[in-house]
Amino acid sequence: MNNNYDKIANYYDTLSRLVFFRSQLNAQINQLHFIKKNSKVLIVGGGTGWILEELAKLCSEGLRIIYVEISAKMIALSQKRSYKNNTVEFINLGIEDFATDEDFDIILTPFLFDNFPQQRAIKVFEQLNGYLKNGALWFLVDFSLQKKKGKWWKWLLLKSMYRFFKLLGIVEANRLTDMNPYFLKRNYQIVEERLYYGGFITATIFKK
Repeated sequence: MNNNYDKIANYYDTLSRLVFFRSQLNAQINQLHFIKKNSKVLIVGGGTGWILEELAKLCSEGLRIIYVEISAKMIALSQKRSYKNNTVEFINLGIEDFATDEDFDIILTPFLFDNFPQQRAIKVFEQLNGYLKNGALWFLVDFSLQKKKGKWWKWLLLKSMYRFFKLLGIVEANRLTDMNPYFLKRNYQIVEERLYYGGFITATIFKK
C-alpha cells in the first residue's frame, strides 16, 4: 500500500534519529506552545504517536485530537502512548479516504506531503484546507530544498531517502513538492518559520 510504513513501524523513530538526530523531533515540538487548551486538533500521518505525549506535556486535558494514520502498526504503537486526559480518536485510513464534517483549530502534517506526487499533494492540501477554520493554524513540517546553501547535499540525501523507501515499496513520490505556493495562493499567513538540520527541514506555522 502506498505511503504505508508498516514494514518499518517498529524501527522508524530509531532510523530517523540515526540520520537526523533530534532535528525531526525538535521541528515538530518547538512550536507546539502555539496550541491553546481545548483546541480541536487534526494530526495526519503522526507515525508512532510520540507527538501525543508531547502535546500532553503542554495540555494535560481539554484537547480533542483526531489522529489519522494509514499504517495499522503505527496506530497500534500510538494507542500505547500516554496522552493523559486529552481525547484521542484513532482512525486507520489514508488521508484521502478520510472524510469529516468537523472543522479544526489546528492541523498538524508532519512529513506528510513528501510522500505524494505533486497532483496528489495538491489534492490532499485542498482537502485539509476545507477542514480548517478561518483564523486557525496549520503546522507544516517537511523537508525543503528551497535554501540555496548546501543544496547539493540536501538533494543527494533526499534522493537516497526516496531510493531507500522505493526499495521497500513504501513511498510513491519521486521528488519533493514545495507546498508553500499553495498555502500562499489560499492567502495563508506565515506566523513563524524555523529551520533545522542545515535548513533541510522546515517547520512553518501558517494561519488561515
